[in-house]
Amino acid sequence: MFGGSGRRRRYRGGVVPLPVRDGLNPTRLVLPHDAESVARFARTLDYVRHRFPDDAVRLAEKVAAGEVVDGRGRPVDARTPYEPRGFVFLYRDPPVEPDVPFEVRVLHRDRDLLVVDKPHFLATIPRGSYVARSVLVRLRRDLDLPDLSPAHRLDRVTAGVLLLTLRPQVRGAYQELFARREVRKTYEAVAPWDPALDLPTTVRSRIVKHRGVMRAEEVDGEPNAQSRVDVVEADPARGLARYRLEPHSGKTHQLRLHMARLGVPIVHDNFYPEPYDVAPDDYSRPLQLVSRSLAFTDPLTGRERRFETDRVLDAW
Repeated sequence: MFGGSGRRRRYRGGVVPLPVRDGLNPTRLVLPHDAESVARFARTLDYVRHRFPDDAVRLAEKVAAGEVVDGRGRPVDARTPYEPRGFVFLYRDPPVEPDVPFEVRVLHRDRDLLVVDKPHFLATIPRGSYVARSVLVRLRRDLDLPDLSPAHRLDRVTAGVLLLTLRPQVRGAYQELFARREVRKTYEAVAPWDPALDLPTTVRSRIVKHRGVMRAEEVDGEPNAQSRVDVVEADPARGLARYRLEPHSGKTHQLRLHMARLGVPIVHDNFYPEPYDVAPDDYSRPLQLVSRSLAFTDPLTGRERRFETDRVLDAW
């Protein structure tokens, strides 16, 4: 559970009292303020032990080392009283994860931005079973960049251009570009060739993704997702084509759903149109989808910027 050197980061309660370590932010707990919890927990550690019942030995080691602190950075010990709505910070030990044997290639670096070519199978940020094996944690460690933060995300199984910020002072400006849909994103995919498709075409639908459910779905209602689909070149002999995809929104699995809706699901897509199991350590059939380029007007300089990868999709 617990394991993260770097500059302090901010949160809504102030400055995070522990730095990034081993590429990971410290875990933050908020002490509940409901009547039952206040009556049940006399000391802060009572709640922390309750929260992590299987990690008593490791937690005791962290407490003895002064690595469990409150929101003001004061070490928490057996005498620390319970403070409803108070904060506790501690490090997670990176979980034992299978190695993802693909490198992150740096495409561009300046004072504010790091642009990389993310490989297939590597998560953008720590999540679920992929914590240490994520782009963010790997680059924070390898490049000694504790303030590194992604301006947007790519799915674990999608490769290509990913933009991250180097300084907290500029993070919001670049993240807002994506939030306002002011970044021109181009993807490329290999999928079945259907000469009957009238391309280019624009696919619109309403996509929802429920928490805890792996797949997204299209439902009735006002469209919230839009993708332009065109063919770059076709190989009728193999029954495949290379497609240019331009999403004008950023819903989860949007391009995968829209290609499946057109009847040409992306090669090696194990979610759409029908799901099938793939072993977590099976890297033999990467989803044939790549974030080819990002282009935008820089919010700080006003210059036009474009970043592109020359990654070739295996199926093509």
